[in-house]
Amino acid sequence: MNRTIIAVALASATFALAPAAHAAGDAVKGKAVFAQCAACHKADASGKSTIGPNLWKVVGRPAGTLAGFNYSAAMKGAKRSWTPANLDAYLTAPAKAVPGNKMAFAGVKDATARANVIAYLGTLK
Repeated sequence: MNRTIIAVALASATFALAPAAHAAGDAVKGKAVFAQCAACHKADASGKSTIGPNLWKVVGRPAGTLAGFNYSAAMKGAKRSWTPANLDAYLTAPAKAVPGNKMAFAGVKDATARANVIAYLGTLK
């Protein structure tokens, strides 16, 4: 019986520590957060990029693969798809998540803001 209580307590603690990106964010609030990203990133169906790659359909896209954008060798070799969990890690600390990438941005420290912008990016289909 004590093992059951300990197992339930550990499972509860693990769930409580799950990253915010796994929780549903608010896409409307995320669009407002994205305003700071829009200085470098387009997010429209044109597929055209500016300083950074266009983020239309970015959720699920393999990193470093948008045609016509000149990615760093680090991003081309990142070997990941932009899942919500990978986006969360990258948006937290881009230089740590993909060392050597070209994005000069320190990251979004607020977990709720990250979840919201990831939810917004998920609507861009």
